Amino acid sequence: MCLWQKNSPRLTMVDLGAKTETVSLQNGYRQETSHIEGRRHMDRTSRSSVTLSDCGDGGYSETEPMLAERRLSGEEAEEDDKVEGEEGHISAVQNLPKESPLAMALQILVPFLLAGFGTVSAGMVLDIVQHWEAFQYITEIFILVPALLGLKGNLEMTLASRLSTAVNVGKMDSPIEKWNLIIGNLALKQVQATVVGFLAAVAAVVLGWIPEGKFQMSHAVLLCSSSVATAFIASLLQGIIMVGVIVGSKKTGINPDNVATPIAASFGDLITLAILAWISQGLYKCLDSYPYVSSLVCAFFMCLTPLWMVISSKHPASRTLLYSGWEPVITAMVISSIGGLILDKTVSDPNLAGIVVYTPVINGIGGNLVAIQSSRISTHLHFHCAPGEVPDEAKGCYYPCRTFCGTGANHRSAQVLLLLVVPGHLIFLYTIHLMKSGHTTLTPIFMSVYLAAAMLQVLLLLCIADQMVHSMWRSGKDPDSFSIPYLTALGDLLGTALLALSFHFLWLIGDQDSDVGD
Repeated sequence: MCLWQKNSPRLTMVDLGAKTETVSLQNGYRQETSHIEGRRHMDRTSRSSVTLSDCGDGGYSETEPMLAERRLSGEEAEEDDKVEGEEGHISAVQNLPKESPLAMALQILVPFLLAGFGTVSAGMVLDIVQHWEAFQYITEIFILVPALLGLKGNLEMTLASRLSTAVNVGKMDSPIEKWNLIIGNLALKQVQATVVGFLAAVAAVVLGWIPEGKFQMSHAVLLCSSSVATAFIASLLQGIIMVGVIVGSKKTGINPDNVATPIAASFGDLITLAILAWISQGLYKCLDSYPYVSSLVCAFFMCLTPLWMVISSKHPASRTLLYSGWEPVITAMVISSIGGLILDKTVSDPNLAGIVVYTPVINGIGGNLVAIQSSRISTHLHFHCAPGEVPDEAKGCYYPCRTFCGTGANHRSAQVLLLLVVPGHLIFLYTIHLMKSGHTTLTPIFMSVYLAAAMLQVLLLLCIADQMVHSMWRSGKDPDSFSIPYLTALGDLLGTALLALSFHFLWLIGDQDSDVGD
């Protein structure tokens, strides 16, 4: 069944307890007889469909397969097979459409470039604001940058992945359930954004000041206020945009798995970084004359948290994650903060100041590409496997060739995503050069080292995603909610570390620019 092809006839899915229809399919499927479909529907609805009333009773679990109604027990499957054999008909099986590599690349290309230009803009903004007073006198703000920019992976991309899977399996066909999913997930995201923003500020204080024995309460409160306010405002804006993208993709017949996660990141970095810079600078200017402003800002956004918790707990789609979804986002925040510490130490070296403009680019591109792959693998597992079961090719010991060598849809997407790295980064590097941003000349050796670091980052991330998503599914966790935060945080850490090593290597071999640090 092709859920996003405009002109294909629509197969009405078992819509969470709603009645099903038997329709004639013209894309290679045969029509089921009405009595077989009727009996199957009654069996499945009584056995495993998830209704809104069930959800209200707390029976819904985020890790349950979204297509549980299509699986039968062994005896029931055998009985149905016999009936089908007698009637001479084959039941219609829900399958993802087969996308050619070209079609896949074209769908991914536009949002990928859009997301890339968003990260380029964020890099240019960071290159400018690094000279602002707040960033120069409170350098620990740089530790906040990867953690807050990583919220798009922790929250926005996770939301995009969950809603993309929900669209593809028909869970957003019902208006009531669609808005339950949207409102519950948006409220959950605001709770997580506020808490993660606060914890990111604490991590910045611990990583930045404690090792050096320095601590200033006014600066710590400013960090906390800036982080919480930025996380809250940016998450709300991006969440609304994300919902619009998912709903728009569904209406226009585009596979949201290919476009939602990159678009989630397209303006995410720019919006988040601009808000962080504006709030930090504003609070810094008020520090001497109105020192209580920072405390009031932090208290205001923290006091809104119980309200979002109440709203989130009333919706079954987010109730489970409100209690169990903290591990990935908090762990991802800690990983990103370590990347922020690397950035802080690198930026403090005037010889390596040029790294700033490229950090959001390499981190953002790596996170965007691996998020697409993670979302696609997760959707594939929701369609074809019960929780705890993985395809045959994912069993046994992992080896890197498994990710890229093969003819399956996930193999082709990994190949396409890896092939996008070099041309994509070349476009973004020349965009930065033409905009006369940054402090590094595009020499051939610089470009070679930079592209090698970018390729290694994405190669490692795609391999890790393959293993991680299947492992989480095998352990009963929904990869849509758990994998992307880890992967994007690892993308931030790998990207920042590899970029820092690249700049150190270039400095050591003598590829130095006279304008570095200007």
